[in-house]
Amino acid sequence: MSPTAKLGLLAVLALTAAAPVQAAPEAVQAYGDPAAPARLLVRGTTDIALFDPVLRLFTASHPDLRIDYEQWASNDLYDLAVAACNGTARAADLLVSSAVDQQVKLVNDGCAQPHASPATAALPAASNWRNEVFGITREPAVIVYNRALVPPDEAPASRFGLIDLLRAEDGRYDGRIATYDIEQSGLGYLFAFADSQQATTFGSVIEAFARVHAVTTCCSAELIDGVASGKYLIAYNVLGSYALDRAAKDPNIAVVAPSDYTLVLARAALIPSRAANPQAAGALIDFLVSEPGRQVLRAQHLFLDASDLRDSGLLGSESGISNLRPIPLSPVLLVGLDSQRRKHFIALWRDAFSGR
Repeated sequence: MSPTAKLGLLAVLALTAAAPVQAAPEAVQAYGDPAAPARLLVRGTTDIALFDPVLRLFTASHPDLRIDYEQWASNDLYDLAVAACNGTARAADLLVSSAVDQQVKLVNDGCAQPHASPATAALPAASNWRNEVFGITREPAVIVYNRALVPPDEAPASRFGLIDLLRAEDGRYDGRIATYDIEQSGLGYLFAFADSQQATTFGSVIEAFARVHAVTTCCSAELIDGVASGKYLIAYNVLGSYALDRAAKDPNIAVVAPSDYTLVLARAALIPSRAANPQAAGALIDFLVSEPGRQVLRAQHLFLDASDLRDSGLLGSESGISNLRPIPLSPVLLVGLDSQRRKHFIALWRDAFSGR
């Protein structure tokens, strides 16, 4: 190899080494006419299987638009959004994430642009912050268990019941309780931190998890698959939309909204500051918060109001409604993302699971 060629190769290698390695989407799907004159790039954490009917219905009424949907893990989606905000990666036209604290931080850091319409103006204050981030779903955090393997008298109806159950000395639940890995899952971190703020039971819950060598994993699908197969007996803080979707197909999957309190998530949508097609992104937001859009979301278990939760059997009575704890889209969510607080919280979590 000539000296010039060697220098060229070294330059290429140096650039490659310096370039950040970006994660890839978990799945991709296109909607609408491939030859449509307008394109909309949507990146989200919602499983394609659940979001598919929503995007199909929207593109059916917008024949001039093609949607490319990329499904991402929440932390990877956030990292890519930050890079796009800084101009070092291609921006999406719309971001939809269950890690709503990360979405609020993007807005707070100037990485979103406003969208205002009659549809968004009708949203409650907890679902619209600064006309830049919008709550489009309503999903409870639930306990999932295998009804074929957990006796009815042991099925936990609340965190108190779960703590009592895990005090058993016979080891039946050892290594067979699961929840999110809060370092891998932005949603898992959000739920765990919200628990620490809401519940006097939080310390007892993680002590119980430590006692039975609870397992952590990345995502909702793995948690539910593990319960369905019997690998895990109980999964904690699972996103209810995925759990209810599986329960509709598998009679062994039981879903419980904890009776002491139930966190309720509004999956958040925002238009990035560098979006190429913000008008189409705004139209999709308007559709998602409209009644036709909510009907499709409801059919996918992505929008459950109090009456839906009661009708599904997750809430036992009217009194259960008062125990719903919506997670608001507001700066209060930034508390958990403070670097020192996050570091301390993850260290506490690691300590609880260090013996697994």
